[in-house]
Amino acid sequence: MAVVGLDLGNYSSYIGVARAGGIEIIANEYSDRLTPTSITFAQRTRAIGQASKAQEVTHAKNTICNFKRLLGRKYHDSFVKNEKYLNAYSIVEGSNGSVYIEVDYLNERKRFTPEQITGIMFTKLKQISESALSTKVVDCVVGVPCYFTDAERRAMLEAIQIAGWNCLRLLNETTAVALCYGIYKADLPEQTEKPRLVAFVDMGYSALQTSIVAFNKGKLRMLATAFDPSLGGRDFDRVIMDHMREDFKRYKVDSYSTTKAKLRLRAECEKAKKLMGANLQPIPIALECFIDDKDVNGKIQRSEFEELSKSLFDRLRNVLESLLKEAKVTAEDIESVEIVGGSTRIPAVKQIVSDIFKKIPMTTMNADESVARGCTLMCAMLSPTFKVKEFKIEDCQPYPITLSWHGAINEDNEVEVFSRWNSLPSTKMLSFYKREPLTIDVRYSYPNDIPYSESKIGQYCIENIKPQPDGTPSKIKVKVRLNRNGIFDITQASIVDATEGEEVAMETDKDAKDGKAFQTHAATQQKPTYHSRVHEINGGDQTAPNERMDEASL
Repeated sequence: MAVVGLDLGNYSSYIGVARAGGIEIIANEYSDRLTPTSITFAQRTRAIGQASKAQEVTHAKNTICNFKRLLGRKYHDSFVKNEKYLNAYSIVEGSNGSVYIEVDYLNERKRFTPEQITGIMFTKLKQISESALSTKVVDCVVGVPCYFTDAERRAMLEAIQIAGWNCLRLLNETTAVALCYGIYKADLPEQTEKPRLVAFVDMGYSALQTSIVAFNKGKLRMLATAFDPSLGGRDFDRVIMDHMREDFKRYKVDSYSTTKAKLRLRAECEKAKKLMGANLQPIPIALECFIDDKDVNGKIQRSEFEELSKSLFDRLRNVLESLLKEAKVTAEDIESVEIVGGSTRIPAVKQIVSDIFKKIPMTTMNADESVARGCTLMCAMLSPTFKVKEFKIEDCQPYPITLSWHGAINEDNEVEVFSRWNSLPSTKMLSFYKREPLTIDVRYSYPNDIPYSESKIGQYCIENIKPQPDGTPSKIKVKVRLNRNGIFDITQASIVDATEGEEVAMETDKDAKDGKAFQTHAATQQKPTYHSRVHEINGGDQTAPNERMDEASL
């Protein structure tokens, strides 16, 4: 059985596979380890990867890219509006405010959801894997941005299932990078000693993710993450594009007047950005037959680019300072800083990282392939096919989660059940005292802290609740779980029989989900106190290794 790790980026995708000699990034049909995350629809065919990237300018309105940023979102979301502005293809509103991508395909106008488009890309990665390995592949671990919310993670799983993969785990990209770094280190301190703190800065094509991780021998613990989901390489491309647009006005042309001209200019500006990383002299930007058969040319140099990008560099600086604050450490506590992601090759980015952490950033890791390698290592750890050295991973949840319900007068009716930086996976058992059906609303505690338009996660209804024969409220035990994919769910609900001290399974119903009956388990009867209160009791492991379980009465 093949062991595969997938890194589906907004710009490019990588496939890692575990072999006897270690982790290998496999090549596609063009003998390239990088596969562009791009899909082009034609009248009778569709092109994916390199073949699609080659048609980006000629078939702009039918070439779909950056679709990962649309997963799980509504049409009026600010992210969707931004993508609609930045991309040439058509993004339209569907039923209930959903997002659809509209293209010309098979001689008609067709609509696809972002999940379907992502599923097509995952199908391509599956084909590349099976072709390279000459065997059927099913199991995989997929990297996702650490800032993804519950809805985005569910949408990603749906896309993976469309392609026929069996996803063993969604792994945060920050955690994948840390695993790729730590599992090979032989000089980590013992678990009884003070951990080694390492900062990771990952700036890709469209997003910035940073983390601080504590390493001991055979263990990593994620202390904190900080991110800017709208700061990446394409934003620096945009700065150069806007500058050249103004410069080219001397030719009496508007570089943004046509889609083709805009895409051609973007491609040239991206090349210039990469060349400026290694050259101090001015970089020429020239386009033949640009608009109205006019040839245009201009120049830009690194110092000019850095001045134009000052606001973007300030955002980077703010994220790094926020990271240190969230982790409650100082720059002096950090022993090493590792940078990954294509945009960390920009000299000014390296300099800011060096200034904030007061040490030279290291480039010992592969800037492009670290996430795929980390995901492959995790897949090998979860698969029985490979024997991997024991390495414990303690991931965390960046957003606190609150439950609320209808309570009586003078009763508490909400509780923050999972705090910020709560470990993953994590389970809590809650006890409610109710006479009637219980409806629980689940939401992120601080809507302004999440890069998503909707703080609500879902609503669960627990039915068939009746008072005890003596009229007192029934004790309802509800198990809530934040699984290793970072997805919230109510996995069990049961009523405690006051006469026999046994639990009887009940049904819950979640919006957008079918009702589900849960298993029963033995419980010790407790004397109920009907006034709501919250307290935690450390409990045993009941769901997964290394998972914490707490209990609270409400």
